[in-house]
Amino acid sequence: MRARVLAAATVVALLAAGAPVPAAGTPPAPGAAVPCPRLPAPKVTRPPRPTPPAPVPEQQVVGGAALAAAGLVTPPGSAPPPAVTATTWLVADLDSGAVLGACGPHRYGTPASTQKLLLAATLLNRLDPKQVAVATRDDLDIEPGSSAVGLLVGGRYQVETLWLGLLLQSGNDAANMLARLGAGSARAGVAEMNAEARRLGALQTHAVTPSGLDGPGQFTSAYDLALIARACFADPRFGRYALTERAQIPAQPALKKSGFQIQNENQLIYRYPGALGGKTGFTELARHSYVGAAQRGGRRLVVTLLGAEARPVRGWQQGAQLLDWGFALPRDASVGNLVTPGELDAVEDEPAREAPVATPTARTEPAPWRGPGGTALRRMADGDWQIIVPAAGLLALAVGAAAVLAARRGRSRRNGRRRA
Repeated sequence: MRARVLAAATVVALLAAGAPVPAAGTPPAPGAAVPCPRLPAPKVTRPPRPTPPAPVPEQQVVGGAALAAAGLVTPPGSAPPPAVTATTWLVADLDSGAVLGACGPHRYGTPASTQKLLLAATLLNRLDPKQVAVATRDDLDIEPGSSAVGLLVGGRYQVETLWLGLLLQSGNDAANMLARLGAGSARAGVAEMNAEARRLGALQTHAVTPSGLDGPGQFTSAYDLALIARACFADPRFGRYALTERAQIPAQPALKKSGFQIQNENQLIYRYPGALGGKTGFTELARHSYVGAAQRGGRRLVVTLLGAEARPVRGWQQGAQLLDWGFALPRDASVGNLVTPGELDAVEDEPAREAPVATPTARTEPAPWRGPGGTALRRMADGDWQIIVPAAGLLALAVGAAAVLAARRGRSRRNGRRRA
């Protein structure tokens, strides 16, 4: 226990000083982090990357001191992970919470539509899947050209249909509608999402939109995405939705519109044995993000990655390769852990509960000094010689002036008596 505390303290000190933190496994060169294996990616045109918040040392060591590494962190003696184009990634065990390996797991990234998993983690158990709701114009107020299910203003849809539209088709219209139904408005839904992120321990996650469409100040990390995905896969309904290959969007007779079919965009469920599902994401700013999970040999692993390019290997394929690498590791392999919901709050509250309560000593507080004169008097009372000496001089001048005036008045009275 003492060693862990010392390690965490060392990492916090290194981060505060701006020094790189060594990764687990093969030691890096002095003063440098182990670089992550990277595939050459094509040059792309993207909007300017937003400036992330300043790193907070306490957030960087959530899940273990080794996870503060800016580069690669893997178990000692393990085979190197596959090269990917993702700028940051993580592989973890969904059941035990053990982190098997990562590349910059606490580096800030842009989530794109993987943020829809946070919406699911927040509202999935609050909404009746059989509830029928009517779509509004505000629900359909999404960025032109962005992904949508194709909901209609005035259309009537079951909540379950909206979840399928969210996870299969990545519908931003479905995200807005679910946020409104679960919290009263899309804005209120975002506030609930941020509260849920805090509860899960995803301290680097801040949502601005319910759908993951880019917004100022919207960030997450590979570690946070794993926490959110673990919460989602703990709900059987999410697992069923995530594995659904196709769904029917119902016809709207009142609007004279026929129904249509949507298909799951996550290729992992079609091409990877034991796939459990996940979520894809893409914006010009975020590039490709991905969350995928699979089971093999009694183990369930999840992979998260951010900032990837689709060439030469697509995002879901990069995730599949990292899952293969994770399944090849021993069952007891670990470089950290996924915290449980509420765990960080309990740790923060613990010192306050254990701290002894001191009995205050009764004393009479002096009346507060007020105004400029009061300030001067307070400084004199505190022994401030910078004001005592000048004040003493002024006092002496005042006494002298008073004596002169008194003498003049005395002479005036005597002269008056003589004249009389």
